[in-house]
Amino acid sequence: MATLAPGLQVLAADDDFFRHFGGSSAELCGRHLFELLHPSAPAVLREHFSRLHDGRRTRFTERVVGYRSQDHVFSGELTGTAIQNRSHRLSGVVVLIKPDDARFDDARPVRRILLSPLEARILEGVAVGDSAQAMAGKLYLSRQGVEYHVGSMLRKLKAPNRAALVSRAFAAGMLTVGTWPARVLPDFVK
Repeated sequence: MATLAPGLQVLAADDDFFRHFGGSSAELCGRHLFELLHPSAPAVLREHFSRLHDGRRTRFTERVVGYRSQDHVFSGELTGTAIQNRSHRLSGVVVLIKPDDARFDDARPVRRILLSPLEARILEGVAVGDSAQAMAGKLYLSRQGVEYHVGSMLRKLKAPNRAALVSRAFAAGMLTVGTWPARVLPDFVK
């Protein structure tokens, strides 16, 4: 559990919060919550926190992926609760992180898959359902060139087909959440 300022900086937290994110009070207090979460989280969470700030909601729960360290992640539920002052204005937020696995000492290592700018554009095309021919025309490539890059990404993400490629890219946090068309996040482009 942690207490956040209205600007979502960590003000204080309990030992479990520090253990989940692999840092001490001195290292984590003052940091923005989104710095501790996978890049896929902010798009959805911004809307939830905006509703808390505006008073449209008092509480929400959302699935997130957090960084325990630069190389390890954990997944779980984040519940945010608004703390209001006497004039019913937001004075802070309390967040509770509940990992999926209570044994968070074995956080999974994350291997960041990086795509070239061209691969990122092709993945975005696959995500919106463009054919190889349509992507070839937009990207000034041959259809076989597009298929070559799709095949390369299928191997990188260990996906058996295009639908699984998009699903795995989304699960890895490579694609934006809550926007259409989906875009590859800059953190995943070389």
